[in-house]
Amino acid sequence: MRCNGLLYYCLNTVIFRVHPSSGIAIYLQIESQIKHGIAAGALRLDDPLPSVRKLAAELRVNPNTVARAYSNLERDGLIRTVPGGGTYIAERGGGLLKAEKLRRVKPLALQLAVEGKQVELTPQDLLKLLEQACRELEGDA
Repeated sequence: MRCNGLLYYCLNTVIFRVHPSSGIAIYLQIESQIKHGIAAGALRLDDPLPSVRKLAAELRVNPNTVARAYSNLERDGLIRTVPGGGTYIAERGGGLLKAEKLRRVKPLALQLAVEGKQVELTPQDLLKLLEQACRELEGDA
């Protein structure tokens, strides 16, 4: 489905959308949306994902783009591929060591700190914002 330059694909309660002219690589947009779906609980253990070809066709992107996103997510332990059987949501990063989890999130924390400093937010303001975002993901907001 196409709307205002965005391309959409709906899976259960997760809508994949890519914005080709956003300046963010499409494979990163797909990865981010799957990660967010998992974190929000919309994608759960053993939920099937569309095949590389199907998602690529629906989003009107190159299959290699979707394959790259799936490959990165599989490397990170978030999805698993069964040869000839499809791609499924794996455990929520449960197999990763805490050091690896922290390594993956550290660049995001640094980006948040830089953005906060640029708009003159205090570290306390940033912590409140992060805590609120965590509560929203857990459905307690």
